[in-house]
Amino acid sequence: MAEWIDIRSMNMEELTDALVEVGEKKFRAKQIYGWVHQKLVRSPEEMKNVPKSCLDKLLKDHPFYGVNEVERHVSKIDGTMKFLFSLHDGNIVESVLMKYKHGNSVCISSQAGCRMGCRFCASTLLGLSRNLYPSEMLDQIYAIQKATGERVSHIVVMGTGEPFDNFEALCRMIEMISAPEGLNIGHRNITVSTCGIVPKIYEFADRNPQITLAISLHAPNDEMRRNLMPIANRYSMEELMKAARYYVDQTRRRITFEYSLVKGVNDRKEDAAQLTELVRGLNCHINLIPVNPIKERDFVQSDQNNVTAFKHMLERQHIQVTVRREMGRDISAACGQLRKGYKERGGNG
Repeated sequence: MAEWIDIRSMNMEELTDALVEVGEKKFRAKQIYGWVHQKLVRSPEEMKNVPKSCLDKLLKDHPFYGVNEVERHVSKIDGTMKFLFSLHDGNIVESVLMKYKHGNSVCISSQAGCRMGCRFCASTLLGLSRNLYPSEMLDQIYAIQKATGERVSHIVVMGTGEPFDNFEALCRMIEMISAPEGLNIGHRNITVSTCGIVPKIYEFADRNPQITLAISLHAPNDEMRRNLMPIANRYSMEELMKAARYYVDQTRRRITFEYSLVKGVNDRKEDAAQLTELVRGLNCHINLIPVNPIKERDFVQSDQNNVTAFKHMLERQHIQVTVRREMGRDISAACGQLRKGYKERGGNG
């Protein structure tokens, strides 16, 4: 029995079994799967060559879950698009379309809310409502591609939620989005970000060897990280870095460390020196992120001089480092900001 029974979450084998159970022919599975995962239909009624009687029998026990657009905001600065989507139960999630020279990248949410409690993140302020189904992760991508008429080439699972807190649904989404029967987006074009659930890093290394893994680090030592990220009280820096090295060794892929720079907290010379020692000898890339200020926290973004000095200190030690380009700041494109604002205005979710 499949863990998810909605049509968009089922793989081809599960969909075939479901059709046989209601007395329909196996070949209908390929038809329906193509409509859903290649033609990206927004409703069952759009499946023109599938009899209504067949769909009615299937939909009785297998709902057509996905997302519905509630709001869309377009940045006047760089064209970044931020989408608010509603789910079938009224929950709200958000996704971002970012346009680069190399293609269109969509950042999707993996949960409605988040329970990780990272102090610099707006996503966690409202707590966790629930995990998303694979269909609801997939349909953020499908809805954006359908709405814009432009192919999505890269996926970043770095929106609201902790992907490894919804591990099986995440893996099912990756399986389906990368399949030839779907959008066929290669593993190397998919990035998954985690705050550092150590056991799942090992499991993910074994199950998805070509996915780019990004770890939210944000501190060069245990004490500082525990103050910023509750997950650090469960897994030490030593345990986290051991898992990161396993990932690199197992997959032969470079790992990314996300490091949000907070003025006077983790952006000093001594912090850069500690960070250098922490990652020495590891095939990694450090992505420096000037922190997004949120009104519930007193964190202040590092000034440009500190960001540049921090970057140069790492580069002098031959560490690959970039400063994340800020996109969509005029539309609250950082994780959780738009969803939280929507709820404060009286919306559900």
